[in-house]
Amino acid sequence: MSDVSHIEGKPMKQEVFLPEDYRPADDEPFMNERQVEYFRRKLLDWRSELLAGSKDTIEGLQDGTRNIPDVADRASEETDRALELRTRDRQRKLVAKIDAALRRIDEGEYGYCNVTGEPISLKRLDARPIATMSLEAQERHERREKVHRDD
Repeated sequence: MSDVSHIEGKPMKQEVFLPEDYRPADDEPFMNERQVEYFRRKLLDWRSELLAGSKDTIEGLQDGTRNIPDVADRASEETDRALELRTRDRQRKLVAKIDAALRRIDEGEYGYCNVTGEPISLKRLDARPIATMSLEAQERHERREKVHRDD
């Protein structure tokens, strides 16, 4: 029996059972169904948290457009708003990286280094699920960047 059902001519994967306490382990096949599902859920949860925070920021900024007569208070408020917007911009870029990781999952490329094609360690993926390079490739990349910055 296939693990794929068809709806309107499109294959649709059945949900993978994942125990609540599941953590990917090195003694199981790399990027098996459970590991892939674990990282998919981790990425989707992270994405939801970021988007909920963005919604709160937008609501706060809309509410915060009040006229503050004291110049120092107004300057402090503007600084806070600028900082919040910068933070949200970083989070927007993070959401784009999460979306890219989810696409790699759908394409079967998730968990493999873009540079070497080797598996990225599970420990690294668990800590940074948007990682696209193995730790070694990332360190080489950063060393090359530093050399070019110092020029």
